This record gives sequence, structure tokens and C-alpha cells, in this order.
Amino acid sequence: MKVRESGMPDRDVWEKFFDPLKIITTLGITAQTGDVAEFGCGYGTFIFPTARTISGTFYALDIEPELMQMVSEEAKRQNLKNVNVVLRDFMAEGSGLEDQSIDYVMLFNILHLENPDTLLKEANRILRQKGLLGIIHWNYDPSTPRGPSMSIRPKPEDCIKWALHSGFHSPERYDLKPYHYGIVLKK
Repeated sequence: MKVRESGMPDRDVWEKFFDPLKIITTLGITAQTGDVAEFGCGYGTFIFPTARTISGTFYALDIEPELMQMVSEEAKRQNLKNVNVVLRDFMAEGSGLEDQSIDYVMLFNILHLENPDTLLKEANRILRQKGLLGIIHWNYDPSTPRGPSMSIRPKPEDCIKWALHSGFHSPERYDLKPYHYGIVLKK
């Protein structure tokens, strides 16, 4: 089940909206971070800098076969042996990852989906105790150059409320200028 359309542009345009290394560093990903899972990894914007940073495996999950093929080829080109590409409908089937097997879960630009609780509960299930949940999303501002329509775009307060309801705690919020906000919560 695909999440609601967010108006994701071509890769060249998309990549200009982020400084991935700065974002992952701001959101607490370090060389001591073990295994990471990203739900809806898209073009792989955050996969490659994260895979080069962490000590564990990066699980890249998405429902789009073309994107997963592209990510797989790019990981091989960059000689990143710790990237595990997972083609999966994680909303309908879950991630397929074991309980408490992941140190950090990325929910980046995805919580505009219809049932965020389903995804947040799956993130909680796979996170180890004291694991971290990282969320980024487009600012709740109609002047951003892209992003989901305002009618489905979550406010930071909504993301925090949903995450707390799904068992996370200790939210920390970050301004990821110019177009995004970030939140890190603990399990």
C-alpha cells in the first residue's frame, strides 16, 4: 500500500532540498550507531551518508521496485556492503525485521500517510531498548517549494503526539532549515 502522494520531484530536484550528512548528524546518528532502518527510503538520499557513518547494517525499505533497484546499484557503485535493500509493502506486511533488532529508525518525509500509528508501532517493535526514532518532515508552511499538500502535511506537534502514543518518549525538536523540522525520540 503506497502512502499518500507527496509530490516528490525528480531526484536532481529532491537532493537539493537537503544536506543529508548535516541532518543525520543533527539527529544523533554517529559512528557508534549500529543497525538503522529507513521506511520509505526513496532515492536513497540519507542511505549513503548514513551507511558510511554507522557501525552496523542499513536496512532500506521501500515499495517501489525501480527505486530499490537504483538504490541497490548505487550502494554497489559506492562499495557499501552494509546496505540491505528490502522491497516490501511495510504498511501492509510490516518490516519483516526482528523484534528489538534495530538501533535507529528513520521516518523521513513519510508521516503524511493515512495511518501513522501503524508505522510508528512497527518502528517501536523493531527498535532495541534505548533505540532512537528520527523523524523529519516538511515545515507546516505553504511557502515550501515542495512537499505534501497542507491538508495532509503533519505539524511537528502531531508527529510528537503520535510517537508518544506509540510508546516513545523524550522528544527533542530541531529546525532543519530551510524547509524541514526534525524530531528525535527514545524508545
